[in-house]
Amino acid sequence: MPPVPLCPCSSGQRYRQCCAPFHKGEAEAPDAERLMRSRYAAFAQRDAAYLWKTLHPDHPLRARPQEDVLRELRAFAQAHQYPGLTVLGHQPPDASGLARVLFFARVFEKGRDQSFVERSDFRHDGTGWRYLDGILKLPRDLPGPPESLTLDTFPAD
Repeated sequence: MPPVPLCPCSSGQRYRQCCAPFHKGEAEAPDAERLMRSRYAAFAQRDAAYLWKTLHPDHPLRARPQEDVLRELRAFAQAHQYPGLTVLGHQPPDASGLARVLFFARVFEKGRDQSFVERSDFRHDGTGWRYLDGILKLPRDLPGPPESLTLDTFPAD
């Protein structure tokens, strides 16, 4: 019997119990952290439709034609490998409804390390949590190892 695949989001759970229900449209991610994890897993699964669906209406990509964005997301996802994700911190929604997640995404392109740390902002759109925007930093531009960062110590400028 083949091993049951673990979820690409690095939760330690099986994919079918973790992010698959979100990807299949059977459920909405219950919070910003789970949405962020499911988006990383969607890149690993090459699920451009889910990535589009989970962009907030105010995200700049939403102003572009959907088919163009889907084609670009598919190409990006297919050109990269996603060996793991580490959530470094998360903040529940503030008074304005903005939730934040800090994560270290391991990403490789043709064997080259393209990993990054991002502080992402999320808002609920009435249906589910959606990715609004983020500030991305490469590990070489950080004051220390990515895993040592917190939301408070992330260099946002």
